[in-house]
This record gives sequence, C-alpha cells and structure tokens, in this order.
Amino acid sequence: MSEAAPRSPRRAPVERQRDPERTKAQLLEAAKAEFGAKGYAAARVSEIAAKAGVNKQLISYYFGGKEGLYNALTATMYDDYVAVADHEKPFAEVVRFFAQSGVRDHDLAKLFLWENLTDGAPDAIGVEGQREFLQRQVEYVRARQAAGDFPADLDPAFLLVIFMAASSAALALPRIVRAVSGQDPQSAEFAEAYGEQLARLVGHLADPGKR
Repeated sequence: MSEAAPRSPRRAPVERQRDPERTKAQLLEAAKAEFGAKGYAAARVSEIAAKAGVNKQLISYYFGGKEGLYNALTATMYDDYVAVADHEKPFAEVVRFFAQSGVRDHDLAKLFLWENLTDGAPDAIGVEGQREFLQRQVEYVRARQAAGDFPADLDPAFLLVIFMAASSAALALPRIVRAVSGQDPQSAEFAEAYGEQLARLVGHLADPGKR
C-alpha cells in the first residue's frame, strides 16, 4: 500500500496569487458597498466576495475574516479624515470637505452612520476606532478656536457634533433636502453648493477680536 502524499501548506487560490494587492483592493471596495448598504451585522462575506469577483475564502486569507476586513476598511477612512484636519487648516475648509465627501462617497459616509445607529447593540463594531478619531477631531477644532475661527464661548466638542450632523444631512435627510432645495442630495451640484454654504456659515462665526 503506497503512502499518502504529504499535504501542501495552505495557500491563496492560484488564480489570485499573482496580484494580491489588486485582490485586497477589490475586496475593500466591495466591502465598502456592502457595509455601507446594510451595516456590519447584516453584511455577508459571501456577498462581498461575489461583488469583488473572488473566492470568499480570500477574506479570511487576507484579512482574518469579516471583522478584520471591516477594521481594515475603516482604518483607512479614519486615517484619511484625520490627515485632512491639519491644525493649520481653517475650520471652514475642513467643514466644506466633510460635507462634500459625504455626498461624493455615499458608501463610506453611510458606513459611518451605521456605526452610530447600531451604538449599544451586542454586535456593535468600530467603537474604539471612532472614539480615537473623534477625539483627534476635537483637538483640531480646539486649535482652530485658538486661531480665531470661532469665539471662545463656543464649546469645541459640541460644535464638532453640530457640523458633523450638518455634514450628514444629505444622507440622513434626503427627502427634506430634495423638498427644500429642489436638488438631488446625491448630486455633485448639491455637494458643491451645500459644502460652500456650510463654509460660509463657519466664516460668519470668526472671532472678530482675532481677525
């Protein structure tokens, strides 16, 4: 009786070995759409893999599973947003960016909303990453207050909440946006106009004593 051939170590499917970075990018893009549409709990790795056109085992191979894929996606999002809020950059510019980016990348913006809508749920995810991100945003707003972008009697943390809520209006209140503005809340035209209006509003808050 012949001996059984030794098993080879676990490897990624042959068809994807030659371009792992492309495969990971496809999975992240598909994950953004799936998580954005359904939230973390309802999203399915099989759907993500199907959208990416790859074997679902690759999610475990490259990211360690569903949670690892989600964390990899949100880490990139938070890093990009933190980089935008440089302490030397005027508050109006950052508010404009956030308002416009929420319209231009609906999936990523919806993912951020899902994290808040599922706050306190047993399977809630993204809590630590979001807390760290938000604390750094408060530091940025406080620095801009010291630079005179808005008066000292306004609380930086509450002001951040106010403008984050305002920046999410196109996603959270699409019917109202459509009714009062006559514009498509998902359009580039609305993103440009709305971001500009929020930036002007911030401009009116500038501390006259530091202009």
